[in-house]
Amino acid sequence: MDQDEALMAVDNIVTQFNTYEDFLDSQITTVDLYYLEDESLARQLVELGYRGTGEIIKRADFEARKAAIEIARLAERTQKKTLTSAGKDLKDNFLKALAVREEDNRNGKVSSVIFIRDKNSHGQEVSGYIDYAHRLKTQDFEVYFNGKRRLLPRPTDLSFYNWDSHTAVCNSTPNYQVIADNPEGLLFKYKRDRKILNVDPKAQPGDNSTRIPIQTDLYIQAIIFDHISRRKT
Repeated sequence: MDQDEALMAVDNIVTQFNTYEDFLDSQITTVDLYYLEDESLARQLVELGYRGTGEIIKRADFEARKAAIEIARLAERTQKKTLTSAGKDLKDNFLKALAVREEDNRNGKVSSVIFIRDKNSHGQEVSGYIDYAHRLKTQDFEVYFNGKRRLLPRPTDLSFYNWDSHTAVCNSTPNYQVIADNPEGLLFKYKRDRKILNVDPKAQPGDNSTRIPIQTDLYIQAIIFDHISRRKT
């Protein structure tokens, strides 16, 4: 039996029995109880490998796998709970695009940068680049997915520009370093793999990155850049 098969066999036992004692009891025959006349002794003999009707695993292995499976189950349940887009009836393509990317941005499989150009509540035209994963960690997106508010660039995002007041701001985030002094335009360096994301529409976005314009009724212009990190963690 190879390692994968052995692990699968342990998992089958662990998921079948609530406790290690329950597993031991399943290995004890009526004949064992007749001769030994002691259930606890019979359990000890099964645990030591002297008795039993099937695969024997150690208590430590059983309990370790039991704990690992429970942690994975809780993590999956927590992850599902944290997806604020789950169960929402999303009509607009932009919100659908955010929903598709939410889980992967939360768990780090994908890092998306969102470009938005539109008018704010004061009627001023603003644009900027948003680190989606960072915003998800620092802000509740419930108001966006339920349509109560629109996602717009802020002065605290990767970049922000107010076309009326000519206010321009750039900020690095935990995921990206802003390279603002590039003569050919704004660049973002992804910190995990140090790859460059080029947001110039006339240039290629870079290694392991894609540029996807979104047809939406919510904004004048919306583009999502997706970067997949190849660095092993």
